Amino acid sequence: MTNVAVIYYSSTGNVHQLALAAAESAEKAGAEVRLRQVAELAPEAAIASNPAWAAHREATKDVGVASLDDLEWADVILFGTPTRYGLPTAQLKQFIDTTGGIWAKGKLVNKVISSFVSTSQTHGGQESTLLALNNTFYHWGAIIVAPGYADPVQFDIKNGNPYGASHVGYNGEAPGAENLAAVTFQARRAVEIGTALKHGLQAAA
Repeated sequence: MTNVAVIYYSSTGNVHQLALAAAESAEKAGAEVRLRQVAELAPEAAIASNPAWAAHREATKDVGVASLDDLEWADVILFGTPTRYGLPTAQLKQFIDTTGGIWAKGKLVNKVISSFVSTSQTHGGQESTLLALNNTFYHWGAIIVAPGYADPVQFDIKNGNPYGASHVGYNGEAPGAENLAAVTFQARRAVEIGTALKHGLQAAA
């Protein structure tokens, strides 16, 4: 069985919804899945000042916190993040920055990785955020599996780009059916490629 870790950060819930759809898709594709959120770094005052943020944190308090063990365990890793000035959030970046030890041991080589994002504006940095994340994965020696235009759902105008599923939440708008279909396809594609790679490497060993 292929192991899939869906690791994300979400403040008010949009990326969380995408992560849930990705996890469900991976399970339907036959994978064992761990859904994990990265640790929160924002001060309590900032969270409390935004009712949607505070409510989402309370609603997802039972979602496990991502660990390095999740990365080592996984054959496929799906990362989700809002954008912050065209970059991933500090919360997700901080988690990634803790991987130096397992990276040095080669524990992240040949992991299949794909990422998805959410912004509040159409040109809010979706593509630059995904490309910035990919810089890390090159260093890991991971295999980046983007959705490309490998499925008709990718041609829907609301689905962002071929680098990864993208949601635009004007005024807090939640992901729509088109966005969820895009991340569902992306997760399924990553599992299919990850499974084929895993079997191929095992056969060659």
